[in-house]
Parts: sequence; C-alpha cells; structure tokens
Amino acid sequence: MSCSDKFIESQTVFELPVEQTIHDLLAGYDTDGDKRITKDDAPSNKDYYMLSTKGDTVILRNTYYISNLLQELAIANDSAHPTLLISLRQIQEPPAERISRRIRTQFWDDLTRTIDAEGLDRIAHDDKMHDSKQRIYVPSTDPVAIAYFKDLEQQKPNLEVVILPKDITAEYVQSINEKPGILALKIEHNRGVPFVVPGGRFNEMYGWDSYFEGIGLLIDNRLDLAKAMVDNFCYQVTHYGKILNANRSYYLTRTQPPFLSSFIREVYHKMPRKDKEWLAESLYTCILEYETVWMQGNRYTPQTGLNRYYAGGIGIPPETEPGHFNEILETYAKERGLTIQQFEDQYKTGQLKSASLDRYFVHDRTLRESGHDTSWRLDDTAADLNSVDVNSLLYKYERDFEYLISSYFKDGFKGPNGKIYTGAYWHEQAAKRKMLMHKYLWNEQAKGYFDYNVKTQQITDFQSATNYFPLWAGLATKDEAAVMVTSLMRELKAKGGITGSSRASLEQYSGGSEVQRQWDWPNGWAPHQMMLWQGLLNYGYENEAYELAYRWLWMITRNAVDYNGTIPEKYDVVAASHKVYAEYGNVGTDFAYITRSGFGWMNASYQYGMSILPHDYIVKLDALIDPDELFK
Repeated sequence: MSCSDKFIESQTVFELPVEQTIHDLLAGYDTDGDKRITKDDAPSNKDYYMLSTKGDTVILRNTYYISNLLQELAIANDSAHPTLLISLRQIQEPPAERISRRIRTQFWDDLTRTIDAEGLDRIAHDDKMHDSKQRIYVPSTDPVAIAYFKDLEQQKPNLEVVILPKDITAEYVQSINEKPGILALKIEHNRGVPFVVPGGRFNEMYGWDSYFEGIGLLIDNRLDLAKAMVDNFCYQVTHYGKILNANRSYYLTRTQPPFLSSFIREVYHKMPRKDKEWLAESLYTCILEYETVWMQGNRYTPQTGLNRYYAGGIGIPPETEPGHFNEILETYAKERGLTIQQFEDQYKTGQLKSASLDRYFVHDRTLRESGHDTSWRLDDTAADLNSVDVNSLLYKYERDFEYLISSYFKDGFKGPNGKIYTGAYWHEQAAKRKMLMHKYLWNEQAKGYFDYNVKTQQITDFQSATNYFPLWAGLATKDEAAVMVTSLMRELKAKGGITGSSRASLEQYSGGSEVQRQWDWPNGWAPHQMMLWQGLLNYGYENEAYELAYRWLWMITRNAVDYNGTIPEKYDVVAASHKVYAEYGNVGTDFAYITRSGFGWMNASYQYGMSILPHDYIVKLDALIDPDELFK
C-alpha cells in the first residue's frame, strides 16, 4: 500500500522500536545531518517500510509523512518509551489539523513559565544572565514576593535576590547592566502566577507578545492562563510602573505597545462566571497605566495632544549582541582616534560624551519600546513620531474604558486619585483623539494615516502595516476604511500575507543601505496579520480578511509540511518562506527532530486564522492549494 499520492484513512497500528527507527530514518533521509527530514534533503530512492502487527507492509514516499513519523518517535523518545504504537491515521494527519492540534495540546504548555521554586531553573538559566548566578530582582513594594524569594534564597545557594529601590532611576538601571536578572512577577498562594513566553531565546514575559498569545489561549480554552497573564501585567504596572518590554532587569525603563484594555475585555468576556471584582481591579490598573505611562511625561506631546513611544534609559541598549552598533560607533571612534571597542568602553563609563550619540540611542531604545525592532520607519527618528500605531492603541483603550464602565459600572467607576469616571467621559476622550489623529496623521492626498514628526512638524510618507491599525481600533470612518482597504491590498499584500512595509518605502528610507530591517519588506509578522484581519472584519470586508488569513496560514502550513513542522518567529511573505535573512535571524528554526513549542504569537495567529476562516478554506488549506491560484 503506497501513501505517497493521497490520504488513506486507516486505523492500522504499527509497533516500532523507537531508537532504531529514528536511526534508520535519519540514516535514510536526513542527508544534510540536521536531525530533521525536509524538502532540502537530497532526494532518496529508498522507500521506508513499516510492518504492522498484522504483517501488512506500508510504503511511505512523502516527506511530510516521514517527518511526522520522526516527530512522533521523538515524542516517544522524550518519554523514554522503547516502542511507539502509531496508526497510519496519525502519520497522515491533515497538516492544518496537525499544526492546530499540536499548538493546542503541546505548544502552549511547553511555553508556559513560572517564577518560583518550581520554575526558576527553567527561566533563569540562559545566556542573558552573563554569569552562573540565578539573579532575581524583586520590587520593594511587594512584601509577599520579598518574603518568598528571601526564603528561597536560603534554600538555593546559587540564587541571588536583589531588592529594587523604591525609586528606580535610569542611572540605577544602567548600574545593574552587568548584573542582569529576571524581574519577579506575581506570587499567589505561595506559587508564581504562570505566563507564556514567545519561545527560543525569548524566555521571559514580553509586552505585546503576551496579548496576541492570549488571543490564541482564549481560542484554545485556556482562560486560566490568559487571565494569569493579565494579572502579571497588572502586577507590573503596580510594582514596576509600567507594562515592561519584558521582565528582565535592563527593561525597567521601557514599556511596549499598550494592549491591556483589550486583554482585560476579552478575558472577562470569556469568563463563564463573571468576576466583577477582578474586572474592577484590572480596569483600575489599566486606567492607572493609561494616565501615568502614556498621558504624562515624554510619551505625551502637548503640542499635538497625541502620544509617542519614548523609552527611558541611558546609553547603549544592553540586550543587543556584541558588534550590533559597530557601524554607528565607528564614525565616533574614528573622530577620536580610537578603536570601536575603546570608544564603546569609554562611552559606557561616561568618560566620553556625545549629545548626538545619546540622542541616537534614545531613538533606538524607543523603536524597541514600540515593538518594531527594527524598521527604517523608526531609524534615528522613533522618539520624534506621533505614530499611528500607539495612538490607535490608546484610542482603543479609551473606547474599551467607555464600554466597560458603561456596561458594568453604570454609576461611575472610581479610578486612580479617587476620580469618578463615566462612560461619557471616555467617549469624549476617544472623540478628541480621533479628531486630533485626523488633523495630524491623516494624509488627504494619500488617503491614509501616517506618522507625524513633532520635531519637523511634518507628516511622513512611510507605508507601513502600522498605518492600518485604525481599522483594528475602529477609529476610521467608513469612507476612510474603503480607501485604506484598497491601499492595503495594493501596497502590502504579498503571496504569504501582509508585509511590514512597502518595498517602495523601504528603498526610499534605507538610503541604499544593504542592512535588512526585520520589520520591513519583505518580512511579515503575526501581530500585523491578526490586527488587520480583525480590522477588515470590523468594516465588513470579509473576502479581503479571508484572503489574507488564508495566505498567511497557507504559508505557515506549506513551510511546516516541507520543513519538519517548523513554526518560526517571522516569515519572508514575498517568498512565502521561513528563511528570513535579517539582522536577528529567525527564532524557532533551530531544533532537532521536532519543534516542541513553535513560537508564541505565530501559534496564536494560526489558531485565530483557523477560527475565522470558513470550512471550505480549511479544506483547501489541507490540500495546500496555492493562494495565487485560489485568488486570481
């Protein structure tokens, strides 16, 4: 019986010796020695035979089926099972069904972490620690965490617990750069409240990643874990003053794109028994974040009444790999007759001063705060921009506040500083922002929203996926949406989904540089896809939403079929490939035998796309129908 040409449903069970079968598969098919079976392995004329318990012979001639078998053997090997019982149906599982099932039943659990006695080893042992210490920083305002971790310190000789000062300054954060550590999150009932990490080297709780992961968790009925992540976000606002870029010590001065109100609203909506006390506490904290992080200080620009990203901190972002800024530092070093390393060392200690370089790093830290690290749109200008994305997200905050208070706190809601808020108040705030965004960010000639530079007092013309966030936030008028959708499909649609920017804008703003910024053309990212699908659905553009979702899921599915189940951080959506050649590589592509966790928001985008696509599209997806043929 040949399984190379079509799916054959069968419950025939095979009993295979695990170690020997893995050895045979790799010897016969893994010709490049990467412990995976992919389309890049040299063609083989060898058929792999499996003998069933009944003596039937099955011949597998399909890379997808053989790699599925290798993956199932790897799972059995992890559990130290000497034999594997597997049916033909399992080996031939339709690809979309298989990917979605593994996300739901395996990936989320593998990406879940806790910061406590049980989970600390897993999160504290990685290359970000710089030394052999398990170092954890604990806020001085949390006596529960202080007591917990001080007690744990007595039990673990390698653990170093550092109590943060009440006033966490940029100077203090700089002073601990050489002693990096994990930041404590919420301890409840003597255990750490769990959270999901993106995966790979991103082994901590990230800002906007967590919201998108939460969408996937809610689809997969993991309300407990999604709620726990909201609780950890609220903990961060209460004890660190902001939702952190991630809970590492060097991120203490930096936030991330604001999605907390959406996260709260969606979690509460899923609660079978509405916990109004939880809603009140979470809403209070979200309003506190809105008022103190966004509507005060450098992130608010009084001249326009709008907002920008503006990360604190001093000097070179410490999380970057050695040599990342050599191209920038070389010019400054040559001016002073120094090597790059000599200049960097003296600049870090403050021995050398440079106002222009200081400003460059303000912009660099800010583009990292924006989540879009990096893009030519933000290069050396991020802190000067009233960007479309952050103002769309804050408009969504205001509308969410209006909805939640009007729906559940009709007599008003007591917020920070004792102020009583009504839904009408937040309706007015949203209307005001909408008016100001139209005044400063809407380009009537180009018929779209673009970032506004408060320093030059000019609107930019960079065509980015973030320009379309007003569709997700529900901010655009119907007429604006109509022209924006036309522009989106013309400027950013590619074979595998939406590109981070247009090719024309990349070429214009890069100045001919060969440096590839990972958030620009030709690359595509899960959060952009998910937000724009929802934005299109908000305004009734179902066909466009289905097309873009199908293109994205087809690309993920095609690559997983061809490359041993690979689910990476990002894609080249023009080539429809996970082989991305940008500055940071592609997390999630380096594994042996089987990917055990995929990548957080990529997993979520797959589950979200599967939840909105009509069934006939899923059938076509399993058949790997090329989107360019489907959407002629």
